[in-house]
Parts: sequence; structure tokens; C-alpha cells
Amino acid sequence: MIQLFKMAFRDLGRNRRRSFFSALAVSVGLAILILMAAVINGEMGGAVQGAILLQSGHIQVRAASYDENKSSLKWQDLVLNPDQVAAQIAALPQVKAATPRLFATGFLTNGNESTGVSIYGIDPQSAANDPYREGVISGSYLSADDSGGVLIGKPAADKLHLKAGDNVSLSVNTANGDVATQTFAVRGIYTTNTYGFDIATIFLPLAKAQAITQTQNHASTVFVLLKDISYTDSVAAALKGSSLKVLTWKELNPLVLDWETTANSYISILYLIILAITASVIINTLIMSVYERTREIGILSAIGMRGGRIMSMFLAESAFLAVGGVVMGIILGLLGTYLFNIHGFYIGSMGLTGFMVTDTIFAKLTMGSLVNLSIVTFIVTILAGLYPAIMASRMQPVEALRAEK
Repeated sequence: MIQLFKMAFRDLGRNRRRSFFSALAVSVGLAILILMAAVINGEMGGAVQGAILLQSGHIQVRAASYDENKSSLKWQDLVLNPDQVAAQIAALPQVKAATPRLFATGFLTNGNESTGVSIYGIDPQSAANDPYREGVISGSYLSADDSGGVLIGKPAADKLHLKAGDNVSLSVNTANGDVATQTFAVRGIYTTNTYGFDIATIFLPLAKAQAITQTQNHASTVFVLLKDISYTDSVAAALKGSSLKVLTWKELNPLVLDWETTANSYISILYLIILAITASVIINTLIMSVYERTREIGILSAIGMRGGRIMSMFLAESAFLAVGGVVMGIILGLLGTYLFNIHGFYIGSMGLTGFMVTDTIFAKLTMGSLVNLSIVTFIVTILAGLYPAIMASRMQPVEALRAEK
């Protein structure tokens, strides 16, 4: 076996340039796969994480009749005594934060310009609202007793030409179907770096949101963040059994999950195309090697080397190309991921409402993806050498010896 590897290594050295570029083709293919996997994982992981932190939480507890598509403010569709419900949930050891939230819809108006918004009534002190608190870039954050301030996203502020301290008119739908209008001071401007969310979402303290919508002591949902996403099913099971409806982040984000499944299907096709191109380079290299060494193969067969051993020699050559290509591919892939993450890929306002994709996409490479792609590339390269190896092993000694006469 050692002798076979020595012969294979020597044969690859006969045309070093061709062998190098063949291994380089493998490495470039693997590097592209690694970078694609990292970017996709970063984008999809960021979308799921953003949806959980900004919109859905890991779990939400709602009234059984609540319909989020209608943002109903009827008392029978809301959670009664939400602070009490949240306190009971927060007592569970797996829970990081549980807080009431009231959702409403309305319009912000500044002069002749207006925009539709989703209104979140929140408890400003809850840890669940840290992304908004930490995202304040101008002005100040809300306080629980602030009855005249509103927190708006930077895109909405830019659209309405507002800055911290300005006054803005807010029209809100109420529980009885009327529209309440009040002037608020722009207490602060925030960004979560998620355009689709920031342009359409404003925040009021929960008490003020309940007062203006006439939903006193009621909330649309109890928003629950867990210490780890793996606790979702067990905590959801523990909360079920009451008159309230318990929904997990998977049930609250079907669009994101469907998009992830569809994207993975298309990406798998791209993976196959890249691997096929890489395999074709290896096949071409080894077939050329077979034709160039036809007489040598005939001599080896004539002196008694069996076809299986000749085939093993060519497979050893593809193994060397695979090892060299995979090692270089890992290096190039890691370097490409590092360079990509220096600035990321800015998509800005391309973010769509409903998808919590941040304005800038960063790559996130996992060890599992790196190992799996490396193994698949190695196997594909070995298999690519199978046809040339079989072709060499089936050559007849007499015909092979005559080939170059």
C-alpha cells in the first residue's frame, strides 16, 4: 500500500502545474461552499434570532380568541390581569423574562406627511425590551410613567423628518372601534438595524398604550423569553392547560421557517452544481493522465500488476488531490468568511416586513458545516477518480503497449 502511494505521488509530480490547478479547483469549490454555508447560516440564523427577540419571543401566551392579523383590542380577545400572568410565568426557572405587551395600529403624522405604524405597548424596564433600550441612538428611552413620550425607529423618523424632542401626532384605533388622536413628544429614536421592523414599529409605555386604546388592565399577549431556545417545548407544555393559548416561536414565525426550508432546497442544488464542476476537473485530469501513461500501464499489466492494483493507484492519486484540495479549501474558506465579516453585506432597505433580516448580513460558520462540507468534497473527489481508475484497470497489456508505437 505504501508503494502505491509513493507511485501515485510520483505520478502527480510529473505534471506539477496540472496537479496543482486540479487541487486548486477542488479547494476553490470547497471554499465557495464554506462561504455560502456561512452566509446562509448567518442570514437565516439572524432572521430567526431577530424574529424571536424583536417580535415573537420564544413563547407567547394569548387569549384563545385573539387574532394577530386583526390586532383586535376587544376585551374578550385580550389577556386579563397580564402582570399577574407574567409574574407566574417568570417564576419558572427556564424563563429569562416574561412581560405583557399590547399591540395596536395607527398613524404617525408630522405636517403633511404620515405613515402607518404598529404600536407596541411595553413595560420599559423588562429585560425583554433590551434590544430597543440598547438601540436608542438619539434622545432617551421611555420610562414606565411617561404619558407623553413615544419611541420611534430611525427609518420612520427620517421619513417624517423628525428628531428627538419634536412633537408628532399619533392616531390609534381603540377598543370600541373609535380613533383616538394625541400629540406625543419623540422621546427617543432607536434602531435594531432591521429596516422592516424599525420603519413600522413605535413604542409607548404599557400604561399609556392601555389608556389611549381604552384597554385598561388588558394586554394582547404575554411575551416570554427563555434562557435557552431548547427549553421552548417543555415550558410551552408546562403553560398549557389554562384558558389561554400558548404559542411557540415556530408557530409564530411560519413564514420565516417556510422561507428557510425553500432556501435550503435551492442552495442544495447550487452545492451539487459546484461539486459537479469540481468533480469534472478531477475526472478530466485523471483521464489525461491515463492516456499519457497508456504504455506504462501496459508494462505494469505485463509484469503482473493486477487491474485492482492499477485502479488503487489512480484512486490514490485522486486521494492526494482530495487531501490537498480540502486543506487549501478550508484555508481559503476561513479566509473568505473572515474577509466577508469585516464589513458584512449591506442590504439596507431591502429587508422585508415580516422577515427580521438585519440591514447588514454577516457570515456565521459552524464547525458542523465545515466538517460536513469537507467530508463531502473529499468523497466527491475520490468518486470522481473512480471512472479513470476503472478505465486504466481494464486496459489490455498488448493494446496498451502498442498504443505509443
